[in-house]
Amino acid sequence: MRPDREHDFSQYAQARIPRLQRVAYQLLGDRDKADDAVQNTLTVLYQRWNRMHDVQNLDAYVHTMLVRSCLNDRRRWWAKVQLWETTPDLPVAAGEPLVEQRMVLRAALRRLPEGQRTVLVLRFLCDLPVAEVARLMNRSEGTVKRQTFTGLGNLRRMLDERARSEA
Repeated sequence: MRPDREHDFSQYAQARIPRLQRVAYQLLGDRDKADDAVQNTLTVLYQRWNRMHDVQNLDAYVHTMLVRSCLNDRRRWWAKVQLWETTPDLPVAAGEPLVEQRMVLRAALRRLPEGQRTVLVLRFLCDLPVAEVARLMNRSEGTVKRQTFTGLGNLRRMLDERARSEA
């Protein structure tokens, strides 16, 4: 690869890594697996980088690669092996707002079935339209709408149950 193309790739990747990691983490629920999915996506992108000048929307292309990588990762048998019951606590900066609410929401998202969780992350975290989510997941638009409706209902029910138990 020419040095200027390599520099372009490096700049592109560095600018996109935080968002890619956030999406992968929400889809997989594990920081290490999310980092692996992002790394795999960027590795494949690097191999194809010389051909990417023809792609009209590079961000959408890379996002699709990442989502498919995450979905494929979850289908592998070893992806279901978990060595601990809950995710270990991670240090949080003092004074960060709404930390507990985010932790509660993440825990509730992890309790949702895979399809509902994926649809909610893609629709609301990634702000993708129904048609794009359907295309990424190889599902019909009606299925995406149903999983969105059911997933939001399940999420509300879980959060309401938690609020009642705390009261």
